[in-house]
Amino acid sequence: MPGSHGSLTKAGKVKMQTPKIERTGVNSSPKKPPRVRYKDLYKKRFKEGKYGGQPDSIGAKRAKYKK
Repeated sequence: MPGSHGSLTKAGKVKMQTPKIERTGVNSSPKKPPRVRYKDLYKKRFKEGKYGGQPDSIGAKRAKYKK
């Protein structure tokens, strides 16, 4: 059967009908692009010598004992 799947006049119908919900909690602030995020991680891990993840995580506790 030749042709397209659905007409272009209906494109985006569901997205336009969906209500916009504000971000809350962890997702409330916009995320940095990966390039910037990895740059910050590099600075923390190698230049400052600190743990790059969350300060109260298991990995951070292990990193304290290694010093």
